[in-house]
Amino acid sequence: MKKKIALTLLGIVVLFAVIGGIKALQIKAMIDQGKTMVPPPETVTTAVAEESLWAPVLSTVGNVTAVQGVNVSAQLDGNVVAIAFTAGSTVAKGDLLVQMDISTESAQLRAAEATKELTRLSLERSRELLNNRTVSQAQFDADNAAFEQAEAQVDTIKATIQKKTIRAPFAGRLGVRLVNVGQTLRAGDQIVSLQALNPIYVDFYLPQQDVARIATGLTVNISGDAVSGDLLEGKITAINPDVDSETRNVRVQATFNNADEGLRPGMFVNAKVMLTAKKTLISIPISSVLYAPYGNSVYIVETTPQGKTVRQQLVRLGVTRGDYIEVISGVNKGDEVVSTGAFKLRPGATVIVNTALAPKFELAPKPTDS
Repeated sequence: MKKKIALTLLGIVVLFAVIGGIKALQIKAMIDQGKTMVPPPETVTTAVAEESLWAPVLSTVGNVTAVQGVNVSAQLDGNVVAIAFTAGSTVAKGDLLVQMDISTESAQLRAAEATKELTRLSLERSRELLNNRTVSQAQFDADNAAFEQAEAQVDTIKATIQKKTIRAPFAGRLGVRLVNVGQTLRAGDQIVSLQALNPIYVDFYLPQQDVARIATGLTVNISGDAVSGDLLEGKITAINPDVDSETRNVRVQATFNNADEGLRPGMFVNAKVMLTAKKTLISIPISSVLYAPYGNSVYIVETTPQGKTVRQQLVRLGVTRGDYIEVISGVNKGDEVVSTGAFKLRPGATVIVNTALAPKFELAPKPTDS
């Protein structure tokens, strides 16, 4: 019985040894095959690093402001008796907007004008009598003072009427009406927004180190969700003489033609100041760059006995322009870099270049509406 058990255990040990040997041979064969296996080449597109002449650009974010803009408000307390404008319409300077109740002031004006006329007549009589030496100089001075006082009273009432007759201070476009007929207004209550939209300003800030590079008359291009069609071009018209002590930025103002009123105060836009001095640089498509925390890199295509292979190269980058980016170091003029498909490569990988798949790279791309 013991002999049978021993033979059984021996058979099991031999069986496991045979299976283990077979598996070890299979694993060794797979390892050897993996060492000799060459991954298939990846299909990519490439671009040649070019030497370009770029005008430096200062990029920032701007805010659209009106050349003239105000919220028209009541200057005195009063009741609205007439509204003479339509919301959203354009008005000329001096057009009537709102008429407040001036019935009391009109009555006071008639009385004041009557008093003024009476004092004027008294002054004329005193002047004649003074020439004849029949009244004293003191009486003439009193009559003259009474006339001037009556005249000032008339002017005061007229000024009150003028303040209650609210007119457009300048030409522009009106906003939403905020008052109704019969409403009692308090001094300072808003009536309507009035904005002069053509031309229009774009204000933006630049760091203090760029102040020496800008001047009035430089071209500014703006783009953004608020700008339809091509880039809008304007000119720098004002530069603040002082620098903000907290941010160390200087405020710059550019003026743009806005005949279609596409730009409205309060919008933000992307602004680019086009500097006049140009520089020569090496540029490659932005899609060529692999961004990483330890450093940005590109893949450069090289011809070897095995075919076209890629070498990963760390690069220092500069400014961007459209679909291109400046390479400060790491890439030389004429180097062939992978423009699309770099994310699936590894150093030393073989590649197939298919130019038919290459996208079109532009310095001033115009995205199509989605």
